[in-house]
Amino acid sequence: MTPLEITPAEQTALESSLLDALNPLAAALRARATGLAEDQMWDASPVDVTLSVLAAWKVVDAEVKKLTERAANTAGSYGASYEQLGAAWGITRQGARKKWPEAVNRAAASGAESGSLELCGGAAVLTHNPSSTRWYWTGRAADGTHGESDGDSGHATKEEAAAHAGAFLQAHRTVR
Repeated sequence: MTPLEITPAEQTALESSLLDALNPLAAALRARATGLAEDQMWDASPVDVTLSVLAAWKVVDAEVKKLTERAANTAGSYGASYEQLGAAWGITRQGARKKWPEAVNRAAASGAESGSLELCGGAAVLTHNPSSTRWYWTGRAADGTHGESDGDSGHATKEEAAAHAGAFLQAHRTVR
């Protein structure tokens, strides 16, 4: 059993706890949608009841995603690397960086020198990794898109990283 797997008993307890937490939410959502009392939820057709449960799971799913991102950002703020975040989630370092792009501050994590770039309503941070002598960028464009240097190769100079970051910011500007 890998550290990410849970035992059958833990699985049963988790499912039971989640269903116990979900039922009041499903009843409340159904009551608001139909105008019926919450205690009448189970008196409806099986299709209506299960659709109410499905809608409640969608709400729970959105909240779990928010809490997951908060946990990753908190771990990153305490110094966790993308490699560590990925290991905890069962994905690669690159997958973790893509899933939680703001979780790890490369400059803070490596003690690297940095710079910044603001262009077309977006912003990018340029960082230098002294151990690899490469420059990297990460940024958020005006349209909300997150971008970063491709893979681990980085760029030979700060100017090259800034040029790539600038091209990204310009490509994702908001047009009015």
